[in-house]
Amino acid sequence: MLNKKHIGSNFDSFLEEEEILQESEAAAIKRVIAYELQQKMIADNISVNRLAKELETSRTAICRILDPENTSITLNTIEKVAKYLGKRIILSFA
Repeated sequence: MLNKKHIGSNFDSFLEEEEILQESEAAAIKRVIAYELQQKMIADNISVNRLAKELETSRTAICRILDPENTSITLNTIEKVAKYLGKRIILSFA
């Protein structure tokens, strides 16, 4: 039988009730960062090693950034990636 507990509620409410909203949002943000960086690397025909040098970091760090499942990323790293992508960071607490 269908659980009617969540019928009519929005998906964010469901995730919040399951206590996984923040985790889900962090994973979604990280996936976007990884995807955008990967697309820029393809467009610029740049290797992981070259990007590591440009961002003044290690190849391993770039691999972690490109891994959409790894949500460990510092604000400093996000800022470097944003600059490379020609973007700026907008942070808000809601």
